[in-house]
Amino acid sequence: MNNKKTNIYFVGAGGIGMAALERYFLSRGCKVAGYDRTPTALTKALEDEGVEIVYDDDVNLIPEDFKNPDTTLIVYTPAIPNDHKGLNFFRNGGFEILKRAAVLGMITRGSKGLCFAGTHGKTTTSSMAAHILNNCEVGCNAFLGGILRNYNSNLLLSETSPYSVIEADEYDRSFHQLTPYIAVITSTDPDHLDIYGTEEAYLESFAHFTELIREDGALVIHEGLKMTPRVAPGVKIYTYSRDNGDFHAQNIRRGNGTITFDFVACDGSIIKDIELGVPVEINIENAIASLAGCFLTGDMQATKAAEAMASFMGPKRRFEFWLKEPGENGRAIIDDYAHHPDELTASINSVKSLYPNRRITVAFQPHLYSRTRDFAPEFAKALSLADEVILLDIYPARELPIQGITSKIIFDDINCKNKYLINKENLIDTIKNYTFEILLTVGAGDICNYLPQICNIVTNND
Repeated sequence: MNNKKTNIYFVGAGGIGMAALERYFLSRGCKVAGYDRTPTALTKALEDEGVEIVYDDDVNLIPEDFKNPDTTLIVYTPAIPNDHKGLNFFRNGGFEILKRAAVLGMITRGSKGLCFAGTHGKTTTSSMAAHILNNCEVGCNAFLGGILRNYNSNLLLSETSPYSVIEADEYDRSFHQLTPYIAVITSTDPDHLDIYGTEEAYLESFAHFTELIREDGALVIHEGLKMTPRVAPGVKIYTYSRDNGDFHAQNIRRGNGTITFDFVACDGSIIKDIELGVPVEINIENAIASLAGCFLTGDMQATKAAEAMASFMGPKRRFEFWLKEPGENGRAIIDDYAHHPDELTASINSVKSLYPNRRITVAFQPHLYSRTRDFAPEFAKALSLADEVILLDIYPARELPIQGITSKIIFDDINCKNKYLINKENLIDTIKNYTFEILLTVGAGDICNYLPQICNIVTNND
């Protein structure tokens, strides 16, 4: 990127990953503007921080300061369609245009990048690692895929730290732009088959990602994954899991709403009494992965790391409590970003383990027509773990409809006593006329936008 580029324009400015870069460039004194399709709480926050955002692709709405190719860099997300008027204006005008992932790649090449990849778990593990390093003396710059509740931001900044923490996204092979110092791979369950076509191609993409690790770097990989790493000479490979591997947990204790364990590192050293700030079962492995990546930097302090894990509040929309009434009969509303069958299964099982004797209602919004087509039976199997299911219509995101693909192909195979198929516009009325004990809202679409109304209905109907 040319140092003369002091104006940065983001096409797809409302994406969570784009927001971190926007804030990063603002912190470096650049002018930042962009386009997004619809206003959200995040775009409002960005505008309040100084980002100019328009919500129409009319090129006349692009601020004049961002129409000079000599001083303006264009950053875009692959979710933007090719016929976008603003993006084509920049393409035809001789502007330097980079994908978001390429900009992150430049940042990793100028720092020691801790890059967290995987079908699921990458947002939580990267957020945990960022919080650990930020709690240690060394600090970090972090570009996260979720708003970390400890900071109410998805960006952490340090003027002195050599480390950057990055969520390495496999969608559109974006993580192939990175040059990791330490790479962590949490899972490789097939996803994004609209991009990759086959499971084999998906696994190959992760194998190529491991080739990009610096020769003085390291790979930390979950035990038992199907893929075979291909690392450069000099790259050290470590494994992890809850119970086995170079990094693992021992002496796991559960009780009174807490989960505590001892962390065992690759050299046999132990950090005792790691208490999870977000005490759900999957976070044992997430914590091990994060601690492993930070341990390998050589700059992690054991006491500070344990303090960080205990104070970690998690990213928004990752098992986030919106209502938690006290007592054995208290109701709860939990929101989770799970949008893959394995994530959905883990999320529902986590709720069941927290509330073993309560009735669990799951409101699920499928994300993408292609993902629904590819995994409908698996989604139905996961949802059948719930006592009751409210299934919404598909959130299309970047896709056009696919003939014959609706939420009904999931709904018909759900095996639970009570199940309801509704449009999202009817969600609030459904909740008004419904009594639940524990409600889990799930999906990567916009179901979360209804949570303030849902909580208001529940608390005011008492």
